[in-house]
Amino acid sequence: MDAVLETDHPAASKAGVVDCDIHPAFSKPGELAAFLPERWKAHVRDFGMPTPNVYVGALAYPRLAHGMRRDSYPPAGGPPASDLSFMQEQLLDPLNIEFGILQPLSTGHGTLNLELGAALCQATNDWQIDKWLSKDARLRGSIVVPQEDAAASVREIERRAPDRRFVQISVTPRSLEPLGRKRYWLIYEAAQHHDLPISMHSAAYGARANTGAGWTSFYIEEHFAFSHAAQTNLASMIFEGVFEAFPNLKVILVEGGFAWFAPLIWRMEREWERMQAEVPHLKRRPTDYVRDCVYLTTQPVEEPPVNRHLSDILRWVGTERLLFSTDYPHWDFDHPDHAFKVPLTPQERRAILRDNAVKLFRLA
Repeated sequence: MDAVLETDHPAASKAGVVDCDIHPAFSKPGELAAFLPERWKAHVRDFGMPTPNVYVGALAYPRLAHGMRRDSYPPAGGPPASDLSFMQEQLLDPLNIEFGILQPLSTGHGTLNLELGAALCQATNDWQIDKWLSKDARLRGSIVVPQEDAAASVREIERRAPDRRFVQISVTPRSLEPLGRKRYWLIYEAAQHHDLPISMHSAAYGARANTGAGWTSFYIEEHFAFSHAAQTNLASMIFEGVFEAFPNLKVILVEGGFAWFAPLIWRMEREWERMQAEVPHLKRRPTDYVRDCVYLTTQPVEEPPVNRHLSDILRWVGTERLLFSTDYPHWDFDHPDHAFKVPLTPQERRAILRDNAVKLFRLA
C-alpha cells in the first residue's frame, strides 16, 4: 500500500463506478417466451425444461423468493430489478454507475436438452438487448451461452460479438465436467479471438450442486458454497492447460468473494512444485497464469473479525485484479462507499471501483 492513504474517501458517486454484477429480472412469468421461436414455446409448454438441477422450475431455496433488498421492489409492481426506470432511480443514478454489467441467471446454461438450452440462451440475449441495452447506454450485456454444447456456444458468440454492448461471455461453474476439459476449449478459443472475457458466476443455475459432495440442506450452506465450484474450475483451467493454450484469455470469477483466492494459489504453487512433471504442458507457474488471466468481483466482500486483516487480503490478492460489484438487487448488496472498511490509496480505490473494469472491458 502507498504511504498516502484515503481514510475519509469521497463518495463513490463523485468518481464514477463500474458495477460488474447487476441481475436483471423478468417483469412477469413467461416474459422470455416472447423471444423464443414457436417450436420451443410449444416444447416448454408440453414437456417442460428437464435439467439435472433439482431447483430449476422451483425457487432455489428462499433466496430467489425473498432474498432481495426490501426496498428494491418497483413501485409500479413486479420483481426487483425488473423495471429499468426504478433501477435507474435506485442504483444507476445515485451511485453514479458509469457502466453496469448485466449478469442474467439463465436456465439455458444447464438444460439437458441442448437445443432447448441454446434457444433459451439466444432468447436471453435478445431480451437483454430489447429490455435493457437499447434503453440505457450505461448498461452492458453478457453473452449467455449453452456451455455444454461448445459448437452452439461458439455460434452464439459469433452472433453477438459484433455488438459491442456485449462485453463478456457468461458461463456457470456448475458444469457437467471441470471447465478445463477440452470439450469446452472451442468456447475459450472464440472468447480469445473476440477479446471477450469469460464470466463465471458462482450463484448461477447449472448442472451440478455448488459443493463437491452434492446438494445442501440449508440456504446458509448454499450461500456459503458459492465460491467452491469457482475454485475447482479455476484449478482445472490452470492445470489442464487452458491459459497455456489461450494466453490472452481473461476469466472473471463473479460473486464468490475473494479472501480465499490467495490461499488457493499458494496451494496450487505447492502442488505444482512437487508434481510439475505430471503436467509438462504447463510452461509457467500457476501464479503466472493467474496474474495475467484471472480477475474477481468483490461482492460479497469478506469482513474479517479484525478489520485491518482485510488490508492483508487485498495486498495478497492484488487490487489490480478486483472488479467492484453490488449484486443488485440481492439482499447482500454492497455499496461502493462502504464496501472496503480499510484505508486505500485514491489510486487503489479508483482501480477497484472503475479503472480495472474499464480496461478489461474496453469501456473507455
